[in-house]
Amino acid sequence: KVRVITMMMNTARDILNDKGGHMVTVAFDATVHQALTIMTQHRVGSIVVVDGEKIKGIWTERDLMFRAVEEGFDASTAHLKDKISENLISANADEVVYQLYDKFLGKRIRHLLIEDGGEFIGLISVGDVMKANLQQKAEEFADLNHKVSLEYYENWKQIQAER
Repeated sequence: KVRVITMMMNTARDILNDKGGHMVTVAFDATVHQALTIMTQHRVGSIVVVDGEKIKGIWTERDLMFRAVEEGFDASTAHLKDKISENLISANADEVVYQLYDKFLGKRIRHLLIEDGGEFIGLISVGDVMKANLQQKAEEFADLNHKVSLEYYENWKQIQAER
């Protein structure tokens, strides 16, 4: 007998649901210090920059690294609006882990906005995707191991009965 094993693939929506799905945001006119304070409080590596209800961009720990080496940089006076990543790269909520990996690797980014029906519904990191993938693989392995063991036992019983 050949059994076909179908595995469910985690989607961006699944990852957002598992992590709670809310976006950490900061105002467009905030200072770098204000953004860093919020990011530290929420223990995140990126923050969504908003102007009212409109998402203007993303500001990341990498952006801080590049800003910090600028002549005269002062986190308490430097504003995000002067240097945010406005090229919004996103993925559809129904894209699966492998499609998300392709975007992270292909675009050389670490954070990705997730959209559904033309609206941004969350932000995931490459770490979120790695964690979801590892959890999925562990579940698949446990399921496969169980099925293999059960099949082995059933076959063994049949061989013993035929003897």
